[in-house]
Amino acid sequence: MKLSPFIFRRWLVTLAGMAVWLALYLGLAPASRWLTYDLLRLEPGRHLSAAVEFFVFETPKVLLLLTIVVFAVGIVRSYFTPERTRRMLAGRRESTGNVLAALLGVVTPFCSCSAVPLFIGFVTAGVPLGVTFSFLISAPMVNEIALVLLFGLFGWKVAALYLGTGLVIAIVAGWIIGRLRLERHVEDWVYATTSEANGATDERLDFAARVAAGREAVRDIVGRVWPFVVAGIAVGAGIHGYVPENFMASIMGRDAWWSVPLAVLIGVPMYSNAAGIIPIVQALLGKGAALGTVLAFMMSVIGLSLPEAIILRQVLKLPLLLVFFGVVALGIMVVGFLFNALL
Repeated sequence: MKLSPFIFRRWLVTLAGMAVWLALYLGLAPASRWLTYDLLRLEPGRHLSAAVEFFVFETPKVLLLLTIVVFAVGIVRSYFTPERTRRMLAGRRESTGNVLAALLGVVTPFCSCSAVPLFIGFVTAGVPLGVTFSFLISAPMVNEIALVLLFGLFGWKVAALYLGTGLVIAIVAGWIIGRLRLERHVEDWVYATTSEANGATDERLDFAARVAAGREAVRDIVGRVWPFVVAGIAVGAGIHGYVPENFMASIMGRDAWWSVPLAVLIGVPMYSNAAGIIPIVQALLGKGAALGTVLAFMMSVIGLSLPEAIILRQVLKLPLLLVFFGVVALGIMVVGFLFNALL
């Protein structure tokens, strides 16, 4: 099949961009040392120089990782529209649906602002309440951007722990909510809503169009989240350069039994996205905080945000909203205690 000149140029630009990305990524370490100690002439071993080197190295590193991840995820997401996801889950047995919903939540577009329309669409399409919650928990918590950033910064073991525990929380929490039979605590108007997308069809795209969707995702998502990334790295740089290791270990170490519940409580009002919280996680771990405590903190920030609670209150009565938050928070704390005990 012969490529048109337009498609050929688009592929050429994409390949050239990937080559530039690789060159920039490989040159980050020497560039950050040169900028910190040669250009700015900061003295090695000082708090300020450590903070500055962390900031100038991690900022482009995380942004570069974020760009390539969002590009790849944009291509993957073109195959998993919310309408297709809803049809895949409708009519499934509940236990099977919980697992499938949690897995689909990782790759399906989701943010707090879309919680209400997704919830309405799932419920009115016949998806069981517990299965719906498995999806709503997994989609923000098991964030594909966070997964790849964790892999790039900490290796596959930490990334696998995050993926596995997040999926288990989503599956088990959704199953528990399903067993409690709380459908009566969904706002009455939700069941009266007609699902307008039941007859929607998915647009069939060729691969060039999906690559274009990946580039559009980079422009959209990276363009929106980069200030959070820079702010998160700035906080992480301050922790890295100035916070004593003994202090951080004392309040977030595995020996402090109350550190995990406290981390979850602190994380809920600290609304952030995955890209913004990862640099803080990196700095906390580097200062001696326990992995389980930091993982609980990160999951609570991503998966139990206060804005999401406010939005979901439009479709959930207060008892169901409290059960949702309580079950997920309990699951996150169990994960934190478990990994602090085992690792």
